[in-house]
Amino acid sequence: MNTEEKLISEFVENTCYRMDESTRMIHKSLIDVTEEELWQRPNDSLNSVANLMLHLCGNITQYAVSSLGETDDIREREVEFSLKSGYDKATLLNKLSETVEAAKQCMKLASTAQLLKKREVQGYRFSGIGIIMHVVEHYSYHTGQIAFWVKQLKNKDLGFYEGVDLGVKNKNE
Repeated sequence: MNTEEKLISEFVENTCYRMDESTRMIHKSLIDVTEEELWQRPNDSLNSVANLMLHLCGNITQYAVSSLGETDDIREREVEFSLKSGYDKATLLNKLSETVEAAKQCMKLASTAQLLKKREVQGYRFSGIGIIMHVVEHYSYHTGQIAFWVKQLKNKDLGFYEGVDLGVKNKNE
């Protein structure tokens, strides 16, 4: 494997790790959330956890699967926010996990040319690398919103790093 291939492989591997972390955190956040709480909005200017999950599925699909994967863009963004019910927690978690897996597959299969190619998504112009960075950042951003809303709702720590010593000092290799 040449240097370019190693760099791309390392980038994609870390991207997939970050996406898996967000998926893990959302799953962990929703353990004690009821079906009713899933669709509850903190106020009129905020979205429910369910709407955020639908939004993540739409955005990840539009950017990673459609744009990077070079398939038709079938996203209906307004629906992600307008629904007030219709999916249960298990279905939403499954939909999100499947969407993330499809995106990761597109990232893993992307050629160097696809990663460098500029394309328009939502009126913005990004390379494939820019698209991947958007997907990871956007997923992480809304994962934090979901975690915050659940912590506010349940008044409890979600235990994302339970059993992990986060005080370990860095090691340079």
